[in-house]
Amino acid sequence: MKILAVGDIVGENGAKKATSILKNIRQQEDIDFIIVNAENSASGFGITKKIFDNLIDAGTDVITMGNHTWGKKDIFSLIDNEKIIRPANYSKGLPGVGYRIYNCKNKKIAVMNLIGRTSMGILSENPFTIAKEIIEDIKDKVDLIVIDFHAEATAEKIALGYYLDGMANIVFGTHTHVQTADEKVLPKGTAYITDIGMTGPRNSVIGMDIDVSFKRFVTSLPERYKLAEGECIFNSVIFEINDETNKIIKIERYNKV
Repeated sequence: MKILAVGDIVGENGAKKATSILKNIRQQEDIDFIIVNAENSASGFGITKKIFDNLIDAGTDVITMGNHTWGKKDIFSLIDNEKIIRPANYSKGLPGVGYRIYNCKNKKIAVMNLIGRTSMGILSENPFTIAKEIIEDIKDKVDLIVIDFHAEATAEKIALGYYLDGMANIVFGTHTHVQTADEKVLPKGTAYITDIGMTGPRNSVIGMDIDVSFKRFVTSLPERYKLAEGECIFNSVIFEINDETNKIIKIERYNKV
């Protein structure tokens, strides 16, 4: 089995780039299951129904979110859809769920979304304890557990990877929009990468306009971010899994311009 995880979609052009590649990638790369983080897909903040529908029509199996989950009002008509999840460690009582179980190739795949607590500006429950509680509850009901950890701090992501080593099959990071080169299988068998990158404007500051970023950093004055334009890059990672043992065979970064 091959699972594709696509890095944070940034803006409408990033969404178009993602859908154009996803339409053919199953056949080209023999992909079985596709996870897409789309919390920045609508003008950089949230998701719309149109983008959601286009991603699902292109073959996405599940959409994960993050700190901009509630960025667009459309989310409230989408949040209970079986194809979307939001961070499981958001405050209790919020709409939506933090994980779902999907059927693929006679296997049950649990996909969980978590959000970090370091420099995220979001009040949330502890992702470490919430993840462990959920895993304890579902581990005997599923064949694979995949986690999208939407977090800022590298140390927090790495720590969660090792904390869940042997409990989850795959832990990958999102949010920082820069793909890391540390993909590996941890000592107890969990596939891990700190960040899978972004699908958005190539010549940008994590998807945003370069000149606007200059103003913010050079003058220290507040300046509203705006999306960059131009050619987009597609960042993703392919996880290959042994169908008999559910062990990770290979982790490969897969990028296209």
